[in-house]
Amino acid sequence: MARRFVTLDVFTDRTLSGNPLAVVLDADGLDGNQMQAIAREFNLSETVFVMKAEDDDSRARLRIFTVNHELPFAGHPTVGAAVLLALLDKVENSTDFVLEENVGAIPCHVNLRGERSGAATFTVPRIPEITDAEPMSREACAQALGLDTSDIGFDNYQPVVASAGVPFVCIPLASRSALARISPSAARLIGTFGGEADSVYVFCRDEDGEGDLRARMFAANMGIDEDPATGSAAASLAAVLMTGEAPEDGFHAFDILQGVEMGRPSLVRLGMEVEQGELIAVTIGGGAIIVSEGTIHV
Repeated sequence: MARRFVTLDVFTDRTLSGNPLAVVLDADGLDGNQMQAIAREFNLSETVFVMKAEDDDSRARLRIFTVNHELPFAGHPTVGAAVLLALLDKVENSTDFVLEENVGAIPCHVNLRGERSGAATFTVPRIPEITDAEPMSREACAQALGLDTSDIGFDNYQPVVASAGVPFVCIPLASRSALARISPSAARLIGTFGGEADSVYVFCRDEDGEGDLRARMFAANMGIDEDPATGSAAASLAAVLMTGEAPEDGFHAFDILQGVEMGRPSLVRLGMEVEQGELIAVTIGGGAIIVSEGTIHV
């Protein structure tokens, strides 16, 4: 059966940058094994499948696959699918709707910027939390990343595991120089972090740069050498920022640059709402632009 697909570059406003995404439309009737095989065929960090929503008040249901397995939630598939669906709906300027993912219902706001592009912001369905507050060994983190121990950590930040539905090893780095010098291998990452090597997210302050933070993400166990932009990691980072920044009550925004070292510059916009010293809401936003369209026969 022929099914339409669209590819987009996400967390960017121009083609051939950001994080590539494949979106398979009208995916009802495909089972998980077929979706996994199609994701391997596209061979991108993630492929998203659009199906009829289970709730009449939702716009669509999404299932998200890496080349190896299904994810309960991911940022760039959510942003890319939201922009694409608004374009297909021929929205004039902006719209709001809910997308269903395995992690739960995700409210989205979309602004369109023409016939092929737009920007979406969604509310993360789970409040991020630090799931393992015991600091990891700086020496082990440095060895896994091919860095010096002095490169690990800054201010009050230490390596921890955080999650907003997908856990990430979050490793703070002392400088942009350290971020650029990372030379990880899958063997070292898996040897150091084991199963947690699915998602290793490193970040630093963006001194004199275009954003607030710079980041890179490696996913050795998922077959992803490096990811150009990772919205779910940025969502998880909100829990780490609560500890490291101690933000006052109110709304706080962080621009996170990622993918620069890969030649795929991306911009992830992280929003955090703090009330009485507690994180009560997190948003992830970014742009998306259509790159190609076609039909897949399965």
